[in-house]
Amino acid sequence: MKRSEFLRASATGALGAAFFAGHMPEVLRGRDAGGPAPDPGGGERFWEFVRGQFPLERDRAYLNTGGLGASPRSVIDAVKEKTDELEKICETGHSDELLNGIKRDAAALLGCDADELAFTRNTTEGINIVANGLPLRRGDEVILTTQEHIANGFTWLALAKRVGIVPRLFTPSTVSDDENIERLGRCITKRTRLISIPHALTTTGTLLPVERIAKIAAEKNIWFFVDGAQTAGMVPFSLHDIGCDAYATSGHKWLMGPKETGLLYVRRAMLDTIVPTFTGAYSGGEYDLAKGIVSFNPSAQRYEYGTVSIPLRVGLGAAIAFVRGIGPERIWERDRFLADALVAGIAEMPDVQLLSPASPAMRTAMVTIQHRTVAHDALQAHLDTNRLRTRSVTEGGLAGLRISFHVYNTPAEVGRVLDGLRTVKG
Repeated sequence: MKRSEFLRASATGALGAAFFAGHMPEVLRGRDAGGPAPDPGGGERFWEFVRGQFPLERDRAYLNTGGLGASPRSVIDAVKEKTDELEKICETGHSDELLNGIKRDAAALLGCDADELAFTRNTTEGINIVANGLPLRRGDEVILTTQEHIANGFTWLALAKRVGIVPRLFTPSTVSDDENIERLGRCITKRTRLISIPHALTTTGTLLPVERIAKIAAEKNIWFFVDGAQTAGMVPFSLHDIGCDAYATSGHKWLMGPKETGLLYVRRAMLDTIVPTFTGAYSGGEYDLAKGIVSFNPSAQRYEYGTVSIPLRVGLGAAIAFVRGIGPERIWERDRFLADALVAGIAEMPDVQLLSPASPAMRTAMVTIQHRTVAHDALQAHLDTNRLRTRSVTEGGLAGLRISFHVYNTPAEVGRVLDGLRTVKG
């Protein structure tokens, strides 16, 4: 199968999934990687092959996937090829077969049904669809953490200003799941209508016990929304197993897809509760302007509207194929291996404090630290001079530095970070 044919196949659902199963090396093969891919069980040789699929500069360690993920060549080429194809004939390329195929692949990765997924531009758009679509009224309470990404925090504060909902906040613990359940529980009152929290905190990478929270919410008849920007593509999970009502994520972080792509999951039973507030072509089922007839699409497609970029959707499909080709469990194991190596090195540095959880069970591939004598922005500037791209963390009053690891990072780059921390001047 030619490479262009593979990219088309990988974006069309069942065919792409079947192709992956027996041709994983071809999934990963980039323009500069000739010959067969090494055995995925082959240790660093395999991961060096994966690294070769990305056009990232070799002398610069990119350590900010929590902010923006790099895309492999298969994704970049998929977008370019579909753009060229459509521009030659000046067509939108909208195709139910194509788009539903991508959703089927995404559903297989995320553990839900394809008709529960809507395409969005990013996590922020997904959050806004949920926030503005739920029947929330003045005085209704919404539980958030004190360490929300601005996308989740700003959206609910804007709704508080416009509608009059009341945000109630708890400071997340990095010590135990039980502490987080207790702190959240203290926020619940008779006025609580919604819990809206991250799957993993953007600040410290802390995994929150979303399955346990979902059970509490269901028992108390409270809606439960999860900001999944920091988990899809890094942490293996099943949305049906989590049990949340809605979940939004971005294609451009851990999924390594094109920028301005995302996915929104809405549990089938919630489709008529979360009302579409932006609508248009592709939102509807039956429509007749003269007769005044309109109905929403019976699936989560009801939240989609208007002309969209099919090349970006195809690129998202290629990204999902790339993740599935490596394997979510293998990605999770690799990412945590790199993060754990950094944590182990930090433990030997008395001037560096770990802000992320000490427990590996609560930790992700994002490690946040604080230097006892060097401010976070100065520390980031020092690492920048060593070609190490990190991210300062100031949400929730934190003053730390976040290092994010993904499949294109290496143990050598962990060593470079540790060397940078050792050489910074207080």
